[in-house]
Amino acid sequence: MTGWDISPFEADGLRVSALRPPVLPEPRRHGEDPADCDECRSRDEGIWLNDRWRLARIPGVGVPLVLMLYPRDHYDMADLPDKLAAELGVLTTHIVRHVQALPHISRAHVYRIGDGSAHLHVWFFARPEGQTQLYGSWLPVWDDLLPEYPANVADADATAVADALIASYGGRRSDADGQMHL
Repeated sequence: MTGWDISPFEADGLRVSALRPPVLPEPRRHGEDPADCDECRSRDEGIWLNDRWRLARIPGVGVPLVLMLYPRDHYDMADLPDKLAAELGVLTTHIVRHVQALPHISRAHVYRIGDGSAHLHVWFFARPEGQTQLYGSWLPVWDDLLPEYPANVADADATAVADALIASYGGRRSDADGQMHL
């Protein structure tokens, strides 16, 4: 993949890690027990909330904006009730539209990984306009390599997305600061 012109790495000197043997049983993910789930304890925090969902801004990133969408109750993707699954699709589309409406953003990338936490969390990464080297699946890697994006600009962008989401989908602002604290 380093031959792809959007790779953040030069091919010379990189080696592929050896594939380790499987670990069975797999380690438990954070929040397997809802009583120990940080996302459940943070159910009222975010830049936007409704009765079933919350949206938070992830601070300290290199791209202009990273948001995380969570159900407010403890669900993972596989056990999400059909009504919430349908809402997830519509809500994801609204968030993408609002992120891409920001004047300096070209695309909103959406990711669901699921290995670190048992509480569903969907990532939204904003790719800055004109930064074609940040295309595609390398964007989260670039995000870790870039210097921190100015927090005041990310806060303003997050506020614009939250306001647009309230207008298009409903919901409200949170009383909390709206950032996920890592």
